[in-house]
Amino acid sequence: MSWPMYFVTNKAVTMIFAYSAQGNQFSIDRVTPDFPPAKGTIWLEATEPDSDEHHWLTTHFPGCLPEEEDLGEIEISSRYFETESGIHIRSLFPHRSGHELRNINVAFNLRPDKLITLQDEPTGLFRLMRKHLKTQHVKAATPLDVIIALFDAKVEYLADTLEEVYEDLEEVSQNALSEQYKDVDEQLRTITLQEDLNGKVRLNLLDTQRSLRYLMRACNHMLNDEQRDSIRDMLRDIESLTPHTGFLFEKINFLMESTMGYINLEQNNIIKIFSVAAVMFLPPTLIASIYGMNFKTMPELSVEYGYPLALGLMLLSALATFLFFKRKGWL
Repeated sequence: MSWPMYFVTNKAVTMIFAYSAQGNQFSIDRVTPDFPPAKGTIWLEATEPDSDEHHWLTTHFPGCLPEEEDLGEIEISSRYFETESGIHIRSLFPHRSGHELRNINVAFNLRPDKLITLQDEPTGLFRLMRKHLKTQHVKAATPLDVIIALFDAKVEYLADTLEEVYEDLEEVSQNALSEQYKDVDEQLRTITLQEDLNGKVRLNLLDTQRSLRYLMRACNHMLNDEQRDSIRDMLRDIESLTPHTGFLFEKINFLMESTMGYINLEQNNIIKIFSVAAVMFLPPTLIASIYGMNFKTMPELSVEYGYPLALGLMLLSALATFLFFKRKGWL
């Protein structure tokens, strides 16, 4: 079987697509009021539906779409529930935009014969899923197969992201040990970025764990043995990945403290140099102050070589102070 791939970003065209199964053949169609979904459609995907698309969906599939203000609710009762229109799940999906990772809310409405999904903005993971379905890397014949495959792809993506975070932190660790590397600002930016990524991955993992457990309970009568095993495998993966995020948080905190300690050490060294320089020039300043006084009787003022002698005395006193600090190891 093969699933066509699509990805549309221009809102001038409809953003509702239907995956239809006809025997072993799968097709994809844009859904409009004049072209409803074909018979055998198992997945309707809506991304940022406008008012007309929203009206069409709610008319033909009542209760399938949440209100915009409800999509981001965090209460369990608002994210996992069952109504006459089917099983409802709100779950976070990661979306990478440059170096930034954002969590996108996705609403699932699972019915016996159809899966309806709503994204409040396009996500790269759904695009990757379409590619897997098209190339038959992932095979799905029922709505449950689709939703399980989506969650499986998400868990795999989160695991890969954690590996990237660990690799980047290892590079920061090596740079911190290198005497040649002094770009502290870049290290702080990298550590802050990895902390943000790790936090969002952890939030995604916990959200996915709750979603899968609810899916297991709510669809227990519809799941076959293979689907149950897939969900259990994902839950085991999440249980192994969640402690790893804790380890990464500890590593991030250690690297942050080490970097801040290095910055404080560098600042202390700079302050020490200024302090030593100030003390080193105290004797010459004292000599210059003495001979800058306006007393009438000062014997040295009449000496022919008094000026060069005074300069030499100031230089000698500064050098003596410098050598003293050097011997004490304060420089």
